[in-house]
Amino acid sequence: MTTMPRAADASSPSSSSRSSRISRPFRQGSPPPAAWLVVALACAGQFLVVLDVSVVNVALPSMRADLGMSASGLQWVVNAYAIAFAGFMLLGGRAGDLYGRKRMFLVGLALFTLASLCGGLAQDGWQLLLARAVQGLGAAVLAPSTLTIVTSAVSEGAARARAIATWTAVGAGGGAAGGLVGGVLVDTLSWRWVLLINVPVGAVVLLSSLRWLPESRAGDRRRLDLPGAVLVTAGLGVLAYGISQTEAKGWTAAATLLPLAAGLALIALFLVVEARTAAPLMPLGLFRARAVSSANAAMFVNGSAMFSMWFFMTLYAQNVLGYTPLEAGLALVPSSLAVLIGSKAAPRFMPVLGARNVAVLGAVIAALGFGWQSLMTVRGDYLTEIMFPGILMMLGAGLTATPLAALATSGAAPGEAGLVSGLINTSRTMGGSLGLAVMSTIAAARTASAGEAAGTVGMAGTAGTAGSGRGTAEALTEGYALAFRTGAGVLLGAVVLMVVWLPWPPRRGSTGSTG
Repeated sequence: MTTMPRAADASSPSSSSRSSRISRPFRQGSPPPAAWLVVALACAGQFLVVLDVSVVNVALPSMRADLGMSASGLQWVVNAYAIAFAGFMLLGGRAGDLYGRKRMFLVGLALFTLASLCGGLAQDGWQLLLARAVQGLGAAVLAPSTLTIVTSAVSEGAARARAIATWTAVGAGGGAAGGLVGGVLVDTLSWRWVLLINVPVGAVVLLSSLRWLPESRAGDRRRLDLPGAVLVTAGLGVLAYGISQTEAKGWTAAATLLPLAAGLALIALFLVVEARTAAPLMPLGLFRARAVSSANAAMFVNGSAMFSMWFFMTLYAQNVLGYTPLEAGLALVPSSLAVLIGSKAAPRFMPVLGARNVAVLGAVIAALGFGWQSLMTVRGDYLTEIMFPGILMMLGAGLTATPLAALATSGAAPGEAGLVSGLINTSRTMGGSLGLAVMSTIAAARTASAGEAAGTVGMAGTAGTAGSGRGTAEALTEGYALAFRTGAGVLLGAVVLMVVWLPWPPRRGSTGSTG
């Protein structure tokens, strides 16, 4: 799924003019780099960051077979990246304002590239998960600077609008291309290349950026809220770990209750720190505006269901239907295109139907897709059990995200629009991370139960192999189907939440905040 980092604040007139005033010349006595080159470099960094959210999905079965990872541990290949990315994204945006967008872009890209190399060379599961977490940290430092660099390089007006549209399309394309790129790399080389491919590309972008990107910063003196970033990231990670423990230990075991309690305590401590620090990572006062609080809550709930779609679809295609990684990637191309179509269509419908109604419509469409997908079987007809339900799920996802972001920013003061934009995307990624932990646990528990009932020996859990026999394939299918049914229920809950809580559009001729 496409992530839109906090750097969007640079698109506001006040912020962009401030950035323009303090942008440093490229090199004294030399002409500045061409705007298209700056835009291209920033977009390349954004593409890598978004690509790595989804590119690993088709490689998951191969990773597990090669490294001997557990079924419950496989979700962490995705979640280690997502949690680190979400937890440090706002801190990365603040660091760019404070220390310079080019500097943070370079630091983040170098960290991301090095972690990709380590992940591609990993010889054990824990090494891969650690590399993915460091990748997420690098992405969180890098991503918030990309849009600010784009908007600072292009004059306000039509040219800037085109540059922002290019940045948006590249980000969406990175998310959409992940399955196909991953499938090609795994089938033609190995799963390691879904990570190693970042190394030569990252090195070229890094060296070019060092030479051509201009520096800029916001010029403020706000300090970094490092304790807040560490607390929220640790809290989410420990909480997700506790949820994953329920599959093997149950809800009442100490191995489950202790991490759950510790995760909740860390998140509570994060809220205390945010309420008391002078420069909070997440100013809690923003949530007093109804539009901000309701849109973030809706994005969190929607993300908790939609984020897991790619994970389970690729496992179903490979583990049950026997698709190769490339075939699985190709099978999901229509879904990838659907999220792009939904994202592009949403702004056209919003003036007619209203942002609130478009968000509700998108969630309803996605819920229908999840419900349809939950009817999957071991035979798996492509059109009716992958393509059409996948299109509905991702079309709904695209229609929902844009209006929720618009509603959130409409409830913020002009100077806080960038921060709220970062918050709404953090809410989506955090919700997705916890949702994936819950859905994986539900699917694994159902698979194990179905396998025991059928007398299947050597159950492989949610990431089993296609060759484990028909009994295993049926058990896996039951687990995946329950995850999609649960997702449909979550999305219907999101519909109720949005209908009840999202603000109604202002009456014609009225003014004022939606909060």
